[in-house]
Parts: sequence; structure tokens; C-alpha cells
Amino acid sequence: MTTRTASSPSGDLSLPALPLGQILPWAIFGGLLLILALYFVGAEQGATSMFSGTAVHEFVHDGRHMLGFPCH
Repeated sequence: MTTRTASSPSGDLSLPALPLGQILPWAIFGGLLLILALYFVGAEQGATSMFSGTAVHEFVHDGRHMLGFPCH
């Protein structure tokens, strides 16, 4: 039985190739979620508002300032 230390080489390490068909739907879904989050943080108020009232604006208010979006 051999013991390996942190400095000993571990041999050939290769990562399995993932087909683009498996990654693409998740990448599109993640991108759409990011765009939706960016809209709500950056533009959900005033003329571009999708919801009436200020509930969404107040919910993302601190995050909006932290990310550098002006809101008032």
C-alpha cells in the first residue's frame, strides 16, 4: 500500500467533456434569470415599471444603491 503526499504527482487528470447540448439549455436559463434580476434591480420603477406601486422598488432599493444604480 502506497501513501500519497501533497507533493507527489497524482498522474494524468482529465475532465470529462460535456456536450454543448447539455450545457446550452442551462446557460440560457441562467442568462435569462440574470437579465430578469438586472431589470428588477436596475430599471423597475417609473416609466418602465411592470408592476404598479413601489413594492418592487423598495424590495431592491438597497441592492440598487450597492450596485451603483441611481433611483432618486
